[in-house]
Amino acid sequence: MKIFNYSFAVIFLVFAALQYNDPDPILWIPIYLYPTYLCFQAAKNQTVNKYLYPIGFIGFVPYAIYKMFDENGVIDWIKFHNATSIANTMKAETPWVEESREFFGLVIILIVMTINYIQIKKGSK
Repeated sequence: MKIFNYSFAVIFLVFAALQYNDPDPILWIPIYLYPTYLCFQAAKNQTVNKYLYPIGFIGFVPYAIYKMFDENGVIDWIKFHNATSIANTMKAETPWVEESREFFGLVIILIVMTINYIQIKKGSK
C-alpha cells in the first residue's frame, strides 16, 4: 500500500498543480490537495483524524453526483454528444469536456479514498 499511496499522493499533487490555469482553481486545487494529504499520511502509516475520510466523502460524493447530472455534465456528454473524446486536447473547448473531466477526477479521488478507508478500518480491528 505504500507504493500505491505515494504514487497517488504524487499524482494528486500534480493534478493540483495543473489547476492553476483552470477556470476555478480556488476550488480544484484544495479538492486535489485533500486526497494528496490523506495518501501521504497513509503511505507513512500515520494516523489521520478519523473524521477526514467521512468529511471527504460527504463533500465529494454529492459534488460528483452534481457533475454527473449537471446541464453540461457526464449524462449530457453521453446522451447528446455521443461520448466524444474528452482527452483529445488539454484545452476544454466545450463545457461538457470540463464538467466530465471534473467528474472523473472526483471518481478517481473517491476510489482511492475508499481503498484507503477500507484499509484503515481493517487495521483498526
